[in-house]
Amino acid sequence: MNPDLAAYDLHVPRPRPLTSLLALGLAIGMACAGLVAACSSDPEPLALVRVPGDAETVTQAVARVSPGGTVLVGAGVYPEQVLVDKTDVTIRGEDRNATIIDGEGRRPYGIVAISDGVRIENLTVRAATFYGVLVTGLHDENGPSAHNGDGYDTLDPEQFPPVQRFSVDHVTAHNNGLYGIYAFDANNGVIRDSYASGSADSGFYVGQCEDCNILVTGNVAERNAVGFENANASGPLTIAGNRFSGNRVGMTLISNYREAFTPQRANTVVGNLVVDNVEPDSPAQATGGFGIGIGISGARENVLARNTVTGNPVAGVLLANTEDLAAVDNSFVDTGWAGNGIDLANVSASRAPASGNCVSTTNAAATPVTLLPAALTDPCPDGEQPAATATDLPPVEVPRGVSFLKVAAPAPQPDLGPWTGQAEPLPATVALPDPDTFDLPGPDFLAELTGTA
Repeated sequence: MNPDLAAYDLHVPRPRPLTSLLALGLAIGMACAGLVAACSSDPEPLALVRVPGDAETVTQAVARVSPGGTVLVGAGVYPEQVLVDKTDVTIRGEDRNATIIDGEGRRPYGIVAISDGVRIENLTVRAATFYGVLVTGLHDENGPSAHNGDGYDTLDPEQFPPVQRFSVDHVTAHNNGLYGIYAFDANNGVIRDSYASGSADSGFYVGQCEDCNILVTGNVAERNAVGFENANASGPLTIAGNRFSGNRVGMTLISNYREAFTPQRANTVVGNLVVDNVEPDSPAQATGGFGIGIGISGARENVLARNTVTGNPVAGVLLANTEDLAAVDNSFVDTGWAGNGIDLANVSASRAPASGNCVSTTNAAATPVTLLPAALTDPCPDGEQPAATATDLPPVEVPRGVSFLKVAAPAPQPDLGPWTGQAEPLPATVALPDPDTFDLPGPDFLAELTGTA
């Protein structure tokens, strides 16, 4: 069938993070009510707390660990949700595939970090109703707060300053209701060598940060509604060397009026494989998106270089507007195009026409790009660019979505290895890699990390 234009509106209404954090205050109270010894006896803080040796639950262990310490979690299934509210704490599993924080399809989150310098690594978070892992500055001296607006008020970063310094490394997040691994209102962090599947919004998400200084690298997203999403997260931010394959939409860069720092701009997207995003074993994307590699909606000044974008039957890259925000000055350099319905298409509305979006190559042997409309780039036009409509895109049959709890679980993922002792605090800023060190990935890039159990 030919989907209408609404099916490619990548500006998706979604529950705001603070709304879903309503449950966190309840969680704190429940933790103290159920763990009288941990909450009332005030034991001596420990630099290392082992679970279950020193504490039966991860929540108990966080209560006992000192700032700068480590919670080392043994193999096992932990039916809980964990709030990390101490600076420079590491939450580390002893076995990535066997250390499991389990939301059981009824708890809103797996692990939430609201303090600076938190590391979350080498474990699995599954079956939370909202998100597996969240790093966010949306809290105050009383702990996490709830956004009391109607869901359409801009969240205020002055009221909730971004959390600083975070690391999510070798984490598997699967079958979570909205997001797998989520950084929002956070700066100076890394999401590395992790995996996300079965998310009904996006497997990985970075949102609402300016001068983000965030690196997203070495990750795999599959069987999600969207593999990776960026909303109002602006440079410096590098998305490099990831595999976004087998989702409904591979990745998106969008501007969003319901978050601060509109418009989204100035990301470096390099060396990623965005392939075959036509997976029926995935939750439905909120507005029906399917068969799209990269969606750019109201975003600007992003540099996309040496990405392989193949096998996406509607479009390899789809340009669109967000309300009155246009897709402007995005560049596509040395892209590996192949097997897409259209390689690069523009369906921006006349109220916010695309402009300055360029395709270039330094490789004379590169595959020619297919365009919709055919005169879309010339190769780097001044002024408005011509637009098509959604009905001009290649038709695709959109399969029904799968419940996030029923998406096939992933195959085992590589372990980070034995814990070797307390790590130094995370640096104040992240050293972003040189984009020139990332080559155009082949079709087997990170393929060993894909598949089901």
